[in-house]
Amino acid sequence: MAVQIQLRRDTASNWTSADPTLAAGEFAIETDTDKYKIGDGSTAWTSLGYSSLPSGVLQLSGGAMTGAITTNSTFDGVDIATRDAVLTSTTTTANAALPKAGGTLSGAIVGADQIISAPVLQDVGETCVANATSGSTDTIDLTDGNVHNVTLTANCTFTFSNPPASGTSGSFTLFLNQDGAGSRTATWPAGNGTSTPKVIWAGGTAPTLTTTANRTDILVFTTIDGGMKWYGAVSGQDFS
Repeated sequence: MAVQIQLRRDTASNWTSADPTLAAGEFAIETDTDKYKIGDGSTAWTSLGYSSLPSGVLQLSGGAMTGAITTNSTFDGVDIATRDAVLTSTTTTANAALPKAGGTLSGAIVGADQIISAPVLQDVGETCVANATSGSTDTIDLTDGNVHNVTLTANCTFTFSNPPASGTSGSFTLFLNQDGAGSRTATWPAGNGTSTPKVIWAGGTAPTLTTTANRTDILVFTTIDGGMKWYGAVSGQDFS
């Protein structure tokens, strides 16, 4: 004679309404949630916790995987395959991984100061920061870009900010334009080069800038010690 075992079962709302106390070891299932509780003989239903998943089972919501997954299935509508030990998308979606060969970026990438080794670059551009008019002070911020275009509208004192960390070379190109009045001068960082920034020029003397109205000088600055010493050089002068 066959033996059939049935567990106590009801909807979640009915269990809550009745609020029974399950016997020790007694199973009870919510038929509309598939959750279950195991009684302890003394705790009412509403105060009794749901039984947890076995150790090592990933929850439907939350949790973290700690090992490799091999699958040919679909995650959230996207076919997934493991290639070269990297989990990547095999279809084109907004969140698809860029393949190792081919593909086109559709947005900005933040490198976060990580190293990219041995690339071959082609058709590369640099952001040109239009600092517009200088006023009496102007800050060259390297997080904005490595090419700066400044029109002097007064005698201007420059500050350089956010260079790479010491041990990494950082440089920028400065297009320095005289306004329609001309005769504007520039004052460069002149600290001790150890705790305060300093620009070092060839021969120890800053170049004489072109002061003719509407003319442009181009200068280049490089640092390797986190911006304490900036090595300045003239790329060209008196462009009109």
